[in-house]
Amino acid sequence: QEFNKRPTKAVPRSLSRSISQSSADSFTSVGSESSDEELSPLDRLQSTSKGLSDFCIKNIKKADFGRKEIEIAQQEMPALMILRKKAGGEKPLAGAKVVGCTHITAQMAVLIETLAALGAQCRWAACNIFSTQNAVAAALAEGGISVFAWKGESEDDFWWCIDRCVAADSWQPDLILDDGGDLTHWIYKKYPNVFKKIRGIVEESVTGIYRLYQLSKANKLCVPAMNVNDSVTKQKFDNLYCCKESILDGLKRTTDIMFGGKQVVVCGYGEVGKGCCAALKGLGAIIYVTEVDPICALQACMNGLRVITLTEIIRHADIIISCTGNKSVITREHFDRMKSGCIVCNMGHSNTEIDLASLRTLELKWQHVRPHVDHILWPDGKRVVLLAEGRLLNLSCSTVPSFVLSVTATTQALALIELYNAPQGRYKQDIYLLPKKMDEYVASLHLPMFDAHLTELTDEQAVYLGINRHGPFKPNYYR
Repeated sequence: QEFNKRPTKAVPRSLSRSISQSSADSFTSVGSESSDEELSPLDRLQSTSKGLSDFCIKNIKKADFGRKEIEIAQQEMPALMILRKKAGGEKPLAGAKVVGCTHITAQMAVLIETLAALGAQCRWAACNIFSTQNAVAAALAEGGISVFAWKGESEDDFWWCIDRCVAADSWQPDLILDDGGDLTHWIYKKYPNVFKKIRGIVEESVTGIYRLYQLSKANKLCVPAMNVNDSVTKQKFDNLYCCKESILDGLKRTTDIMFGGKQVVVCGYGEVGKGCCAALKGLGAIIYVTEVDPICALQACMNGLRVITLTEIIRHADIIISCTGNKSVITREHFDRMKSGCIVCNMGHSNTEIDLASLRTLELKWQHVRPHVDHILWPDGKRVVLLAEGRLLNLSCSTVPSFVLSVTATTQALALIELYNAPQGRYKQDIYLLPKKMDEYVASLHLPMFDAHLTELTDEQAVYLGINRHGPFKPNYYR
């Protein structure tokens, strides 16, 4: 849906778009708010210490606290800090205008400020209504970044924030950094002329890449796009290791559950599913996997997991986690057959994986019990525990590891630099993968944190393998 005017507090919120009180709460320090902050950010007139008012956040007074969070994240994001030192003098993004729609966390703030240090002007919105860390958004605004985001936006607010990023007076973006495709979709729908100046799109999520390929098939992709999601440094690190550590954190903070002996169903055995399964299996959970891809299914089998359909196992499941990137994976039919106390959550980018619309009925009661935790009650007394209203569990309910996000963020920065500085004609109106040499460069920037020492090929060995002794060491199609 598209929203063409600034929403006000008088706009009715339908049941299907209702946001629970959890939208204003968080177990993390960066998301906590005091009771005097009840006014909507849309109704608060704010400005920074330098007079900037081109932003819309929860509370600019939290900037100092947010700055400390960003500084902590910087310590675990070495590659971006190295990139600042190496390219800071050259300013490879000098004059670039970057509009972004991502999770606004301390880790992403390090990327945004790195882009600014490299010469870019940035305007930013959030790609998820629950994942924004309000203090971090305040620190970005105080630092001169026009940011429009706060934790607990309504869908009206969400689209308004994106619109404010794009429709700024006397400002037209050169580059798009998207996470989920919502920003790109909005520009295509409402401001198609903006693409006349856009040099390229960088997209990092499965959902966003699907949407880009749909545009490409319809011959509507009018600018080059860089598929960061399928780069090795994104797939094998962010998707796998980030989810491996944060799935447990999100579940523990919201439910205090013990995993040993619990029957857990993981829907999807891509890199996200693999990370979730590895973490839960390590704590003694009994894991079942649902999968449509026979290759992924075979991997699950050979890792000692039972591959089964959701319908077969639904009555016995204690926890169900969706991570497919698809829609309607967990439906009302599944919910009706779940046992009382079953926990349902989503680790995919979009909340479309869980069919929530079918649960917004008069016969079912919703009971908000703690931040990001809702109990859905059936007439017979059965209750199902829903986390984060079906949105991304780890970024909504917990935090994510800074180090592994450093890998992805550096990849995104290099993709933007490549698109901005590429000679005319190098990239057509198509979707590209990051060159393997850049993938390897990103990885190499993180090795000093482990005091790792690479072996160097001899000339004879390089000739034998048919590669350059300095890389790339894998072909561009390697995944």
